[in-house]
Amino acid sequence: MLETEELKKVFKGKTAVEGASLYIDKGESVGLLGPNGAGKSTTISMISTLLKPTSGDVRLNGKSVIKNPSDMRRVLGVVPQEIALYAELSAYENLKFFGRIYGLTGKALETAIQHSLELVGLVERQKEIVKTYSGGMKRRVNIAAAMMHEPEVIIMDEPTVGIDPQSRSHILEMVRKLNKEKGLTVLYTSHYMEEVERLCDRVYIMDHGKIIASGTKDELKSILSSEETVWIELDRPYPAFFKELQSIESIKQAIETEKGIKLILPKGSRVLGKVFQASERHHVQIINVNVQTPSLEDVFLHLTGRKLRD
Repeated sequence: MLETEELKKVFKGKTAVEGASLYIDKGESVGLLGPNGAGKSTTISMISTLLKPTSGDVRLNGKSVIKNPSDMRRVLGVVPQEIALYAELSAYENLKFFGRIYGLTGKALETAIQHSLELVGLVERQKEIVKTYSGGMKRRVNIAAAMMHEPEVIIMDEPTVGIDPQSRSHILEMVRKLNKEKGLTVLYTSHYMEEVERLCDRVYIMDHGKIIASGTKDELKSILSSEETVWIELDRPYPAFFKELQSIESIKQAIETEKGIKLILPKGSRVLGKVFQASERHHVQIINVNVQTPSLEDVFLHLTGRKLRD
C-alpha cells in the first residue's frame, strides 16, 4: 500500500536520511525504531508530504505522491511527536477546527467529532479547555484530531512520551484495536520497545539515516540466535568488577543496569566461569543469575550500539 524508494534528505550539506526504502502492506502495523538523531522524524515528514525528498520517491498504491501530495493527505492521519493543539480551546473546539480543515461540515462534522472523542475516551470532558488536561489527555486529543477524517493510514510518532500509565495503556489498546479490528494501517515509532513488541507485525531499525535491519520480530531476534543474554543481579554497583567484565574477550556486550549487569554471550560458552571468578576477586555479592534468549532490545543494542532511549 505504502512504500518509499531510496529516500534521501540533505539539509545544508548534512545528510539526515540516506537511501531509506521501506514498505507497509494494507492493514499492517509496522514499527520504525532508531536512537535519537537516526532520521526517523525526517523520514516520517517525507512520507507525510511535509518535506520534499532530495531524491527518491514515496508511493501510495503504486503511484508517486511527490508531485501529487493531495493523494496521500486524503488517506493519511499523523500524530506528531509534539502536542499540536490550541491550548485555549476545548477538545470539542479543537476537533471542530481540524475537522473543517479536512472538509467536514454539518452533521458529518459533528458525527466525526463524537466518534473521535469516543475512540479516545474523552466524551464526558470534551468541553473542558485543553490547557487544563493532563499530558496523557492532550495526547489522546492529538490522536482524535488525526482520526477525524477516518484515515486509511496513520503515522504515530512517539504518541506515549511523558504520559501517565493509564493514558498509555488506553492509547496502546486503542491502536491495537484499530489495526486488528478495523484494518487501519499503522506506522509507529516509540522509545519503548515493549510497545513495538505489542503492536507491530514487522520492524525497521534505523541508524545514522539508514535502514540497517528489517523483518518480523522473530526474524530480527534470529540475528542473535547464536547468543544468549545473562542477567546478573547484584546487591549494589561494583565498578571494578564491571570494568573487568568489559575486558573479557568472549563477552560480546556488558551493560550496567539499575539492578546489576546484563551480558550478551556466545550460546553454550563457558564464560560464566570467568564471571564468577572475577566476582570472587572483587568480593561481589551476586543475588541472582538469569539466562535468557536475546530480546528485540538486545538486537537493537547489537546493531546500533545504543539503547533505544539513548
